[in-house]
Amino acid sequence: MSYSSERSIPIIPMITPSNILLVITATTTALIAGLFFAWSCSVTIGLARVTDIVYITAMQSMNRAILNPVFLSCFLGTAILLPLSTYIHYSPATLSRFWFLLAASVVYIIGVLGVTMAGNVPLNESLDAFALSSASASEMSLQRAAFEGKWNFLNTIRTIASTLSIILVIIACLAPARPESQL
Repeated sequence: MSYSSERSIPIIPMITPSNILLVITATTTALIAGLFFAWSCSVTIGLARVTDIVYITAMQSMNRAILNPVFLSCFLGTAILLPLSTYIHYSPATLSRFWFLLAASVVYIIGVLGVTMAGNVPLNESLDAFALSSASASEMSLQRAAFEGKWNFLNTIRTIASTLSIILVIIACLAPARPESQL
């Protein structure tokens, strides 16, 4: 293993099960943060410019399409991996990592999973039940007005929470584990 000449710290971190889990956790957290960020800074902006029928059709279609194994494994997997990584890093050697991972877990579970389940999912289900084919233009306008602003606000919360979560996970990744000789 090569070492930095200044500090005698390994340049390549030790490959351990806990470090592998931490990298996987960081990856899924980053993927979810990226999804919500992309949605906030492009999809919602583009959809704001279309007619009510196009908006409702597109949102119904995307809300159905996102319920796929790849998204669900990352979204729900992160809610499992963050607390698991937190638990695994609860030791004197990795206590600084533990606290950052605990914060990331709480932020993700409340601000991403909780907001999604309590806010976005009920809105999505309501929109999905809306019978677009038999709706008048005024009914479409009312449905969109009842959905769009609330959904976008909740998505902004999820974007901020998931971004904060990945920042905390990255800080945890950078926090050095203390060798047993220093404990």
